[in-house]
This record gives sequence, structure tokens and C-alpha cells, in this order.
Amino acid sequence: MQVTETSSEGLKREFTITLSAQDIDGKVDDRLAELAKTARIPGFRPGKVPAALMKQRYGQAVLGEVLEKALQDSSQQALTERNITPALQPKVEVTKYEQGEDLEYKIEVEVMPEVEPMDFSGIEVERIEVAVPDQEVAETLERLAGQQKKTEPLTEPRASQSGDVVVIDFKGSVDGETKPGMEGEDHHLELGSNSFIAGFEDQLIGLNKDDETTVEVTFPQEYVNDELAGREAKFEVKVKDILAAQPIAIDDEMAKAYGSDSLEELKAKVRDSLGQQYQELTRNRVKRLLLDQLADGHDFTVPAGMVDLEFEQIWKQVEQDREQGKEDPDDDGKDEDTLKQEYREIAERRVRLGLLLSEVGRRNEIDVSQEDLNRALIQEAQRHPGQEREVIEFFQNNPQALANLRAPLFEDKVVDFILDLAQVTVRSLSPEELKTELEAESGEGESAEEKPKKKAAPKKKAAPKKAAPKKAASKTKAAKEAEDPDATEK
Repeated sequence: MQVTETSSEGLKREFTITLSAQDIDGKVDDRLAELAKTARIPGFRPGKVPAALMKQRYGQAVLGEVLEKALQDSSQQALTERNITPALQPKVEVTKYEQGEDLEYKIEVEVMPEVEPMDFSGIEVERIEVAVPDQEVAETLERLAGQQKKTEPLTEPRASQSGDVVVIDFKGSVDGETKPGMEGEDHHLELGSNSFIAGFEDQLIGLNKDDETTVEVTFPQEYVNDELAGREAKFEVKVKDILAAQPIAIDDEMAKAYGSDSLEELKAKVRDSLGQQYQELTRNRVKRLLLDQLADGHDFTVPAGMVDLEFEQIWKQVEQDREQGKEDPDDDGKDEDTLKQEYREIAERRVRLGLLLSEVGRRNEIDVSQEDLNRALIQEAQRHPGQEREVIEFFQNNPQALANLRAPLFEDKVVDFILDLAQVTVRSLSPEELKTELEAESGEGESAEEKPKKKAAPKKKAAPKKAAPKKAASKTKAAKEAEDPDATEK
């Protein structure tokens, strides 16, 4: 193998690689000999098929297999010998080849940049603490009591109204095709609870017992199941009963319904839960301030290909928002070239921060455990009441979706690691003061990190792992043909 570097500019590298015809022919002969051991050809016992016949019958198929593997192996070897870590899958282009002659091809690759993290001890950020008011605890307990309403049959027949619990059978379809998780029997649904898809419950108000209706809704764009996201659906619904609902008393008995031994214990849990919600708000603020300083403190070159991919995802979301009438007011009056430049800068910042956090995680052996992932999966499922099983199955059957769930967990772990090294001061605020301050910060201007979040652009991901050339299939067509002489036309 002969490797010649033909271009080196920034992070881009280009090589010309030549594989000798002799080497290629030798690999073809070796592969044919391997296949001959098990080949089943009429008139010959396995292992006794003449080499000439094997070459005549399988030579072209094996040649294709050998060339594919030779490209993969040689390109990987060339990069490994030069300590090159590709940022993305290298581009390979065969520039010259005739059977029996040397193979020449070109490989273009962007290398991962050298990332040297700054001294995190010099970072100064402020964390806000919020004390949960008693009034919020009391209001939350009232809502919990409302969720534990007692249901009673109507004393007099009437149409359903908001707050009632209707007992329904339903069966849904998309374009006339039923989908898993879109049907149920004897389901108790509180009208106005917003536990079903937006608009579903509203269409059941005003119906009487034994009424049947067709409910038409549209799944949200961010729906967990990509197959249903944004699609229109119809549900055939029968109202089997209407029950009046009354909230229960806020006492120890109610607390037991929520897994607490007493009302005081439930109050403590509510206060802790509300505190965690405020912590999430203040943590997002701390994280934004930290990322701003990390972005300002690092200016290494990032691979243009990675920026292109990130920009394409962001711009696709921008265009979808436009179609739905959700265009960002900050974009008003700007031509498309200006907007694309702004969003490309956002994409570059995201890629740079992703590479930085990935390097910090690598150097400090930070990883996401299976326990962390399971906890996040359960939390995601709980965001979709009544569809928990479908959500969990969706993630279990979609490796990319699971990877997208893992990425922010890794990022948060790295952020926590950096915050432990940074200088963090603490300031106490009331909920009202926090709200006012966050609104003021949002109104005064957005950091480059906040702006894409407003547009629901894709979450930042950790830097991609080393992109190796694709591996050859375990059994090629030639191998299958050699094992089964009737497989040629299959």
C-alpha cells in the first residue's frame, strides 16, 4: 500500500492511496480458497472444487467483496498510522481501477481538533436559591385533592361537562390504519385534565350516556413516537357512562392515597418537589452562564462538516416553525442570508461546546451509567400518562432515540464536574424575585445558547465518536452462493 498526502489545510486532509494489483489478486485467491472448503457444487465434494472453477463461478463476486474490504482496511490503516481521528465518516473516491491493475483512490477527511480545556477554577458563576412559600404548598395540595376526586353516578341524566369523568371505549386510526396504543375499553377520562392529546377531551363535552362520536385530533410535532408526530388521527369513541367528580378532603387519608403516612409527610414531599422545580430553573440559569464563559474561553477551530450538519438540523427546525406560524420575533425584517449566517454561528458554537464537553468527559472518565439511563427513561415515560409502556418500548427499539436520551445526561454530568471546580456564589431569592429576574435577563438579550433553544433546535450532543469505515457484511453474496448453488437468482 502506497499513501501520499496531497492536501493539508486546516483540519482537512486528503490522501491518495494505491493498492497493488498483486495484493488484490492474492486476496481474491485466498477468499476463493476459503469458500472452496464449504462450497457445494454438483459433481464435487466440499473442499475438492478446482480453483479454476471457483474463480470462474465466483471470481467477480469475490473481487467486489475484496475491493470493498481493501478500501475499508487500507483507509483505516492509513488514518491509524498517522494518528488521525476523523470528525465524520471519511469520503472515499476510486480514481483509477481496471481488473488486473493497481487500484488508486482518494480519501478526504476532517480531523478532530486539538481541544485544550481552560482552567475551570477561574470561572465565576452565581447560583440562586429559592425558598418554597407555604402558599404554594397549600395550592399544590388542593390540586392533588382535585386529582383524587371521588366519582359518583349522576343523580339526573345530563350531558357531560368539564370536570366530569366519562367512561369510554375508543379506537384510533391514522389514514385508516390502526396503531398500537390507540385503543382502550372502559377508560375513565376526566374532561379538562388534558391527559389526552390536545382537543380530544373538548370534543367529548356535551355528549350523553351511550352517545357515539368521531374525535379528530392532530398529534403534536414533538410527540414521542416519530411515526405519529404531526399526523392527523381519528378516534371512534363511545360514552358508556358519565360520573360526577368531587374533590376529597385534604387530610391524612388523602396523604395515604399518595403514599405518605400523614398529611405532614405529604406536605414535606410537596415542598421538596416544588423545591426541585425551582432548582431546575436556577440550574438552567447557572448552566447558561457557565456555557457562555466556556464559549468565550475557547476558540479552537471546529470541523466544517460537523458545523454543516448541526446547521442543517437547526435550519430545518426554523423552516418547520415558519410553516406553523411560530417564527421568532427576533428574525423579523432579516433576509435569509443574514438569518443563515446567524444560525451558522449558533451551530459553530454548539459544535465547539460539544467537542469541549466531550473532551472534558473523556479526560476525566465521566460516563452515563445504565442506572442513570433507566431513570431518565422512566421520567420520559411519566411525561406521557397512559402511554408509559409505548414510550419505553419506543426507546428500547430505537438506538438513536436512546442515544439522544443519553447525550444530555452526559452533558449535565460534565457541567456538574466543571461547576465543582469553578467559583460558585449563592444568592437567595423569592419565587417572585426569581421570575422577575429571569424575565429581565430574557428581555435584555439572549446568549447564543438561548436563541436556538427558543426555536426548539436540536439539543447539543456530545462530540461524535471516531467514525470508522463501514464494516463488510458477515456473509457476502459470493459466500452465500458458494454455500448454496441455487442461491444465485435469489
